[in-house]
Amino acid sequence: MSLIEKQFDVILKNRLIFQRILGTAPKSDLFRIPKGFPNNIWWNIAHAMVTQQLLVYKLSGQAFTVEQELIDTYRKGTRPEAEPSDEEFNKVLDCLTSTVERMQKDYANGLFTDFEAYMTTPKIALESVQDAISFLAFHDGIHLGAVLALQKALRA
Repeated sequence: MSLIEKQFDVILKNRLIFQRILGTAPKSDLFRIPKGFPNNIWWNIAHAMVTQQLLVYKLSGQAFTVEQELIDTYRKGTRPEAEPSDEEFNKVLDCLTSTVERMQKDYANGLFTDFEAYMTTPKIALESVQDAISFLAFHDGIHLGAVLALQKALRA
């Protein structure tokens, strides 16, 4: 398995964990913000999904594969505003893995030929789509850690 294939595999495994959490946790827990936290489980998961769109598709000059409204609601700098509709919830649930599978196919088909360099919040420079994909594995892991911390806080 090549390094890029390994990165796709890590991202997909993170997303499967996110899907399992969305499918098994009580919805009331998904949307509650515990004291001391700026957001909730739902926001972290939806944010991870839309960040992939921004870092891979937007920086490569390609069209998003999810609705702009989702990106505007969950991008960096946003906070949970309201509970999602059932339609939005199911859309994010479905897109968690389908967007990774689509990105992998688009990458294999050479879609990402251009890339606009970008400095991430943790000061990791992204200079290629490969950098962005590697960073996504890290970024999803950060948000998985946040989700696990939120789950623990909700049980306390």
